[in-house]
Amino acid sequence: MTESYGWVPEGVDITVPDASRVYDYALGGVHNFAVDREFWHRAEKLFPDARLVARANRAFLGRAVRRLAADGVRQFLDIGSGIPTLGNVHEVAQEADPEARVMYVDIDPIAVQQSRSLLAGNPYARVIEGDLRKPDGILYHPQVLDLFDFSEPVAVLTVAVLHFVPDEADPAGLLRRLGEPLVSGSYLVISHLGPDATPEGREAQERARALYEKTPTPVVIRTREQVAALIGDDFELVEPGVVTASEWQADPDEAGDPPQATALVALARKRDARS
Repeated sequence: MTESYGWVPEGVDITVPDASRVYDYALGGVHNFAVDREFWHRAEKLFPDARLVARANRAFLGRAVRRLAADGVRQFLDIGSGIPTLGNVHEVAQEADPEARVMYVDIDPIAVQQSRSLLAGNPYARVIEGDLRKPDGILYHPQVLDLFDFSEPVAVLTVAVLHFVPDEADPAGLLRRLGEPLVSGSYLVISHLGPDATPEGREAQERARALYEKTPTPVVIRTREQVAALIGDDFELVEPGVVTASEWQADPDEAGDPPQATALVALARKRDARS
């Protein structure tokens, strides 16, 4: 029996799994449907570490935002944000500065509508519907231009989203376009699905990847070198470079999930125009 919710925007097909809602369920969220939950359980059965990878990505996002906020960054553009869950970007950023500005962007109308409801009353955190593959529609969206001051650094967050962008869509070019209007001292934050470390793990991962081929958002697995190549010349990798999420400034106070080789992450800083 198909679920029916009054809050679903008209024209949205909830019989097809959506990546943002699947991720929401993987992280323990409640803004998802039976089709998303069923898909996740099938993927997790094929690749048992899938939930740990999702958790590693989420933990990295929190650490990266805290690091950037400590460095004085006060503007965060979270592309492919899904639905804000526990430890979301605006909570972390506004803990450092209550006036830190966060713009969430997602392609899923349901994620946008739910996010808008959750953000009601927060003047410094907003959400728009947008597509990473159409960067100008994000950068020059009226709400983005109203919220952000592009004469100041901006952190562009692309966490667990670039592996849904195929090579033919030119993900490196998309990141380059997103970085063009940013001043030096701005940042790119990336997490990306990489190959498992063992032959058995790679076989399991490939079975899960094949499952995603049946959805509107197939998955592309990229190596560390391929992830680094997406960043381009306008940004420089911050140490330790492209590493696993558990290797990136691990917090000793965090609960100790086993390291996940497939959760690749990186932080890159916009170069000075004179360099």
